[in-house]
Amino acid sequence: MGGCFSQQDAISGVPSQNGNGKDKIFYGREGGREKENTEVPRVMLGGSCRYASMFTQQGMKGVNQDTMTIWEDSSEDKFQIFCGVFDGHGPYGHKVARCVRDALPTKLCTVIKSTHGSHDSDSVMAKLESSDNSDIKSPEKSDPDQFIFSWENNLIKAFEDLDQDLKHQTGIDCICSGTTAVSVVKVREHLIVANLGDSRAVLCTRDGTNQLIPIQLSTDHKPDVQSETERIISCNGRAFALEEEPDIHRLWLPEDDSPGLAMSRAFGDFCLKEFGLIATPEVSHRILSAKDEFLILASDGIWDVLSNEEAVKIASSTKNRSKAAKKLVKCAVKAWKHNHPASKIDDCAVICIFLKELSSANSSAISHGKSFAKSLSSAILEEADKNNVLNEEYSALDGVSRANSILKLPRVLSSLSWRKRSFKLVEDDD
Repeated sequence: MGGCFSQQDAISGVPSQNGNGKDKIFYGREGGREKENTEVPRVMLGGSCRYASMFTQQGMKGVNQDTMTIWEDSSEDKFQIFCGVFDGHGPYGHKVARCVRDALPTKLCTVIKSTHGSHDSDSVMAKLESSDNSDIKSPEKSDPDQFIFSWENNLIKAFEDLDQDLKHQTGIDCICSGTTAVSVVKVREHLIVANLGDSRAVLCTRDGTNQLIPIQLSTDHKPDVQSETERIISCNGRAFALEEEPDIHRLWLPEDDSPGLAMSRAFGDFCLKEFGLIATPEVSHRILSAKDEFLILASDGIWDVLSNEEAVKIASSTKNRSKAAKKLVKCAVKAWKHNHPASKIDDCAVICIFLKELSSANSSAISHGKSFAKSLSSAILEEADKNNVLNEEYSALDGVSRANSILKLPRVLSSLSWRKRSFKLVEDDD
């Protein structure tokens, strides 16, 4: 998966505060620890920094399958970040989500290098930004579409190649497990969004009257979206909603009422890849302006109960911006209890990126350490699991619940996908 290094070889990690009370901030091998919040981290898995707030909370399905990351560059001549939220589903969704979280930035850099024929990461990123390059024209020059076209192709290839890597990953059962991915790359004033599944990116900006308004930057990939339904049907898959949940359309196998996946695009879930499920992201682009305030990336645990307008209002009203993501999660949990008291509360994960703080960080960010591109090409995080999630029982399929991305495992695969439970029974007998 893009060359896996040990944690010691790749990074030096210094834990700080995530949604479970422990920060996870990692720095490049040549980087240093934050000093009184004046320096920005290399990689973040939770907590907050000057321009970002991150928080995740386990729902009522067992293992928290939501995860997130920020990778950032603080070199002197440019400032750019990659951030993403990943919402796993199925018995091994937490493993798939963490694998994609750690491998996707690296895969993207690998694709860029192979596309533009360079083995030096800084040269690769320079090609994507250089005004003198004949193949990849600068967004500031005469052909801005070429810049976007290049990023779109690179992101699509990175997503699809990573999905193929998962298919051959022997350490994770991806037959009926997978993950969404909503990711953003910011290069100067350019925001490139790549989305797969039903996690979402929303921008808070100001209208003509200076009022805060949301702009949805991604499309929720649901089986009832017309273009998605047409593709599923053309591949002999089925898309329909159950009587007990008429507002949730799901993707089903041709001759078996399973697995009932509540999205039409995802990493993994290879039992459905021949029947309309794809791992091709939808890529969009926006040039940021002075009116744009902040960006919210979140899993559907947020969007199932909060509207875009509500999320923007909650985040903007938080006095301490470092706690904006946590406040969104807490409000979503409250809404789950009020609106869906019979359902299991879903896992939630949120990243808030404050764009003006991010721009100002350009001049004060640390200039030592690896660049963003070098970090991507040389390291895959091997996060220490402090919460023993692998020993926790997955219970999302115990009855129909609005929070279930998958309803039922295919009969022929159930024994394989539930072998963790079998192992547990054998251990109990011993």
